[in-house]
Amino acid sequence: MAALELRSLGPEGWRARLALRLERRASRTVIGWREHAGPLLVQRPFHPEADGTCHVYVLHPPGGVVGGDVLELDVEVEPGACALVTTPAATKLYRSTGATSVVQQRLLVRSGAALEWLPQETIAFGGSRSRLATEVVVEPGGRFLGWEVSCLGRPASGDGFESGSLDQRFSVSVAGHPRLVDRMLTEGGGSLQRGAWGWGGRSAYGCFVAVGASQSLTARLREVLTPAEPGELAAVTEVAGITVCRFLGAGAEGAKLCLRRAWSVAREHLLQKPASVPRIWST
Repeated sequence: MAALELRSLGPEGWRARLALRLERRASRTVIGWREHAGPLLVQRPFHPEADGTCHVYVLHPPGGVVGGDVLELDVEVEPGACALVTTPAATKLYRSTGATSVVQQRLLVRSGAALEWLPQETIAFGGSRSRLATEVVVEPGGRFLGWEVSCLGRPASGDGFESGSLDQRFSVSVAGHPRLVDRMLTEGGGSLQRGAWGWGGRSAYGCFVAVGASQSLTARLREVLTPAEPGELAAVTEVAGITVCRFLGAGAEGAKLCLRRAWSVAREHLLQKPASVPRIWST
């Protein structure tokens, strides 16, 4: 993996980058190479599963992202390696005085590799201005399970995201062909946030993707992904061999509960092993 270049520019803020290459060595997956600059780090890897899957926690010590910050993450999973990447806490996008923050994540899954991308939610505070992009590239024979959860404001604290903007993209390509581009540009207090055709006044959106899906997995997920609370919406679709689960509701906990069910079912189906919940989620 070549050295990272910070392609996004801003007048001020933190610049941080982290690149990881995960490799299979003997009976387990390890971090074979890493490069970092600025406040974006990785805790020591964990191996809680018998098959040697590497659990990696990506840390951002400042605890939040402000206008002008640029964070870039590259993860490459080599053939035969199995990795689960998560974060210890929600990513908070703080109010900006005008500058835009940028979070760019690139995930490459080589042939014969498996990657689970399971970050905690991203919370866009009212008045924040952010661009988030996650690009997933899966080679033939690679397997990918991943989600992203986004929250507008903090309704419990009276923050309804009345101002600001959140520009987000989650894209997946398989064998060199684009398969999914999930993109939303949400302006605080705008029609997408309020309209029934968009967020419908709800504050949490989640998307889970499983590459290498089958019709039986899609059917099973449709059985188990039933909304838990009034006003929540959940749906499952299949696009060119990719199963896509979407959630729309009032908060992050509902979104995570829904998508964790999807992940558990999909993991057994695609990776032939039960869900191994990262220990950091319980702390």
